[in-house]
Amino acid sequence: MNRKANIAESMGVGVGDDAPGLVSRPASGTPARWQGVSKSKNAVEVPVDRIRPDPDQPRMEFDPEALDQLARSLKERGQLQPIRVRWDESAGRYVVVVGERRWRAAQLAGLETLTCVVATGEPSPEDLLEDQLVENALREDLKPIEQARAYRCLMTSRGLTQAQLAERLQIRQGTVAKALALLALPEPIQASVDAGEIGTETAYELSKIDDRAQQVELARDVAAGRLNRDAVKEHTRASRKGRGVGKGAGKAKKITTRAFRTATGKATVELRKGSGNAAILEVAREVVRILEAELGEATQEAA
Repeated sequence: MNRKANIAESMGVGVGDDAPGLVSRPASGTPARWQGVSKSKNAVEVPVDRIRPDPDQPRMEFDPEALDQLARSLKERGQLQPIRVRWDESAGRYVVVVGERRWRAAQLAGLETLTCVVATGEPSPEDLLEDQLVENALREDLKPIEQARAYRCLMTSRGLTQAQLAERLQIRQGTVAKALALLALPEPIQASVDAGEIGTETAYELSKIDDRAQQVELARDVAAGRLNRDAVKEHTRASRKGRGVGKGAGKAKKITTRAFRTATGKATVELRKGSGNAAILEVAREVVRILEAELGEATQEAA
């Protein structure tokens, strides 16, 4: 049977209305099941070995146990949802836009092909990051710090405010603000958050404490199970009262301020704790580290 005959048969041409399970055919001659249905032009079967992951994907870690479970599901039930890919001419491969976890599981399951929807056009790095961020956020696949870094990267590359990013991603602005606050925490605390040792709400409370040594100490107690979120919240309130923040607080501690003028602009440093050039230098170094990290991420995104 040639290709046209196959198509004709699949559309019900030449099949009587009395065929088992076939409903009455509309006057147009097309079976009811095909009325209003069109075939996707972009859905294709792609060999698994012709697909590669996106190196700029915001998700960096994949749980081995969860991948094994998904691989077993793919073996037993097949692929229930296509992944989304784009063609990379220079690499001669399809690149995963959405669905890297399914692609990895397909490799474990030994599948030869995957059903893919091919993205058309030339999406910008920002478009790809936004798509991946939306997908991962909806599936809750990103770790908290991964998600926060993706938020910051997208805000920087697109020039968005927190409110604008929240609107684009259809999430609350508070969600963005709390996520970004985690990036101000020391790296050991960030690692504990991603490891699940410290909850995101508890980590957010820790971010409100100015004393980094106290942050680390409290985080250590939280990770060890000696403190919970409510206890950290009490420490936060006590810290804020101590520096004169909030209604009914005592007299605020003196803030040391020093302004520096350079050939390209002006910088002001405020010190709530400590004084002198050594303390100012430490603040400056920390600002440099933060800016270098942001510039590094922006450079990687543009590469």
